[in-house]
Amino acid sequence: MDLRLDDLDRHLLTLLQANAREPAANLARKLKIARTTVVARIARLEREGVVSGYGVRLGQRLEQAAVRAFCGLSVNAKAAPAVIKALERLPEVEEVWAVSGQFDYMVLLRCETPEQLDKLLDQLGQIDGINQTQTSIVLSRKIDRRSTVSKSG
Repeated sequence: MDLRLDDLDRHLLTLLQANAREPAANLARKLKIARTTVVARIARLEREGVVSGYGVRLGQRLEQAAVRAFCGLSVNAKAAPAVIKALERLPEVEEVWAVSGQFDYMVLLRCETPEQLDKLLDQLGQIDGINQTQTSIVLSRKIDRRSTVSKSG
């Protein structure tokens, strides 16, 4: 598939990242185009897989109450599909990336307490196919380039 994004597409995507709930009429005003053009562009971006969905970003209260950690996993190659399935079943696993380097996967974990994280790390160590883990607890976020939705939005 030939993917071509023009400046208008990129500007529209930036606005949607800032507030995916922004009404098409407001987007049209900001982009200085017709509302029907905005609706058609969004539909095309969704159809082409550029926009794969819309979600909720947790607020600061929940973010600050959570214990988050990055966990590097070394995995037996033959067991990798089973390891991924096991990780999918753990609600504390937010994201999993296949990476190059010392580890095969980097996992972002979210727990409510340090004790819950401790139990989760014990669970991870028991998953067949995981050879080694290394965990770093997140202390604070210094840069966040993800856009935020305003409270009035």
